[in-house]
This record gives sequence, structure tokens and C-alpha cells, in this order.
Amino acid sequence: MKTVNPSDVQPNEFYRFMIGTIGPRPVAFASTIDANGNVNLSPFSFFNIFGYNPPTLVFAPTINRHGHKKHTLLNLEEVGEVVINVVNYAMVEQMSLASADFDRGINEFEKAGFTAVPSDRIRPPRVAESPAAFECVVKQIIPTNPDAGVSESPGSAHLVICEIVMGHFHDNIFDAKGAIDPHQLDLIGRMGADWYCRAHGDALFDVARPQVGIGVDQIPGDIRNSTILSGNDLGKLGSFDVLPTPSEIKHFRESGALNELIDEARYGCQYLPDLLHLRAKKLLAERKIKEAWLTLLAN
Repeated sequence: MKTVNPSDVQPNEFYRFMIGTIGPRPVAFASTIDANGNVNLSPFSFFNIFGYNPPTLVFAPTINRHGHKKHTLLNLEEVGEVVINVVNYAMVEQMSLASADFDRGINEFEKAGFTAVPSDRIRPPRVAESPAAFECVVKQIIPTNPDAGVSESPGSAHLVICEIVMGHFHDNIFDAKGAIDPHQLDLIGRMGADWYCRAHGDALFDVARPQVGIGVDQIPGDIRNSTILSGNDLGKLGSFDVLPTPSEIKHFRESGALNELIDEARYGCQYLPDLLHLRAKKLLAERKIKEAWLTLLAN
């Protein structure tokens, strides 16, 4: 285990530990405008949703390596409005281009080849290619290093707290029931260094809503300490509300559901508990939690 005290290393060194392990991070592709009407478009991976009543998004432009505020932050100090456009795989390379260090006043919509669409309630335009875009008003800008004064150190940030006043969503990201389909959305996430990830295909999986179950601590020791069952498997078992009764276990065993495994253990010199744990693991993958419990307790 490598243990690092942030005060013992340079800020940019600990930064690499942070961005390498805290992710994937969604990207706020922020379009802003200055007092003269010049448009800026820039991505920020220090970003997330922080409440829904009112709908609140927060992102954090950092002070650059030269100790200067980023153009987005300068614009927001002049015009407190921003469109936060989400980024999917189809636009990730153009988004990356927009993050280049263009001079202030250069329009990154044009440089990166994006289409600017007028917003409904605020002045900055939104990105037509983005599958979802949120028009926001800035409620507060909070420096994370308020004692720095006029000269701020590279890496310090300003939390930009935004309230959504209008949302725009492409029709093709909805499923037949009207819910947003993550397969169609095809979002990207920021990792460390030059790495990104894609929320698509096998990378997507669902987890059942949590409920108060027996808990992992109440799982019998021989099951809890299994070398076959994973922590995820134990989490599923622990979410079950009550263990099967002895009569249910007896009925399950007498049903013949395990005869194949019992014969394999008897005639194939296999260890029956291992066979039961392997069968239970497969059932858990299929979310047949009670059947997995009956299998594990049938020994």
C-alpha cells in the first residue's frame, strides 16, 4: 500500500494520483460569453450534479500552470451564464481540440467545428451536436483557495455553482418508454493522463436498487469466507431480506435440482461445497438470489 500525504509532495504530483484514481469523470463542455459578446467553449472534468431542487450543477475551472484564470472563469465573472453541454463518443476528438490553449476571444465553436445554437433563456449558445445541454445561470463562484489573494497558485480552483433554467435533449437518446437510454447516449468519461472511457456496450451494467437485507455480517462464515464468491456476490446475498427456512432448503434438495452436482462430487471426486458455490455464483449473476441461497445452504 502506497500512502501519500499531500503536503509531502508537489501539488501537481498529488494531482496525478487524484485524476488517475477518481474517475471516470463526466465532462462539462462549457460555453460562455464575455462582456463584448465573444464566445468561448471549453471542457472541464471537475464536474457533476449536486442537487435537483433546484437543479444544480457544479464545475471547477482551475488556475492554469502560468497562474492565470482560464477564459471560462473570466467570462463568467463578466457574464454569469453558461451552457453545460454533455459529451458523447461521437464528439470527443472535437471536444479535445476545443480544450487547446487558444487566445482569449477565439471562438472554439469554429476552431473545433461545432454548430452554435442560440439558447432560449441565456446569452451563450449551446452545442448542437451535444446529446444534452443545460442552460444555466451562475449562482455563486467560490475559490477553493480564498486566502491566495490576487495571485493564485496553479491548480487552485473556483467552484462554479450553476442553476439549470432550461434543458435540451436529442430525441434519439430516449427509449420507447421515454426514459434516457445510456446505450444511445454513449457518454465518455475522463480518466488520468490521456485516457478516457466510453459508457457503451459491455461497459454498461445495472445494479438492483438497494434494500435492507440481512447484511454480509449475517452470512454464514463458510459462505462469507468463500474463495469462489466475490465481494459483489456477497453484496447480493446480503441484500436478501430473510434466509430460506429449513423446510424450504429440504424441499429444494429433495427436488433433484442438485442431483447432478451431488453425483459429480460422489463419482468425480469433486468437493461438493465448491460445486455449490460455483453454481450459486452463476445464479447470482442471473440475479436468482433465493435459488443461490438455497443452493449454498443445501450442503
